[in-house]
Amino acid sequence: MNHPVVSRVEWLDARKALLAKERALTHQLDGLRAERRQLPWVRIDKPYAFEGPQGQCTLGDLFRGRSQLAIYNFMLTPGSTNVCRGCSFIADHVDAARQHFEHADLAFAAVSRVPLQRIEEVKARMGWTFPWVSSYGCDFNFDFNVSFTPEDLAAGRAIYNYGEVIRETQDMFGASIFVKDESGAIFHTYSTHRRGAELLMGALNWLDLVPKGRNESDGTMSWVRLHDEY
Repeated sequence: MNHPVVSRVEWLDARKALLAKERALTHQLDGLRAERRQLPWVRIDKPYAFEGPQGQCTLGDLFRGRSQLAIYNFMLTPGSTNVCRGCSFIADHVDAARQHFEHADLAFAAVSRVPLQRIEEVKARMGWTFPWVSSYGCDFNFDFNVSFTPEDLAAGRAIYNYGEVIRETQDMFGASIFVKDESGAIFHTYSTHRRGAELLMGALNWLDLVPKGRNESDGTMSWVRLHDEY
């Protein structure tokens, strides 16, 4: 790698200049996170039914006694053998993290629009242990704009990420946050898609520290594979 090489004193001056920018951005992010937490909520009254290893479960069941729930919509399309590399990259971070955030009153579940058998196959192959349920035959993915019917795709009605028209892919990815109050009522508080999902990819933060960065010379996350394919 060709790069300027300087004295320690010159490096320290450059590092301090960058630190000032990093601190300013950190404070901006603190403000943005506070705004995110202040978004209004939407009450969820629809009785979604999922299938898990122990049988049918509701959205409320996925909280598992906690008041907050993070759901990741993992891209698996009925009839397809493809396993999304990006979704798998995110999923690789979950099991280590959830032992911590479950103690901070946050439950986690992945949801995919395929029969449970397909989910269990992928989960066993990749060695993941987090809760992962099927929304096959349920409106959940469609209501949260991460799955689309062929008719909506053809008609230009498949709207993703609050404005992007999807033309070909029936399933996309996203993360949504829900809360449950003392009465048991459930509310949707936040969803994110596209590059918003980078929040969930801790490995990218490490790569952002190094000279080659994310090493995406062949396209966004072009180097990422399922972890059993490296």
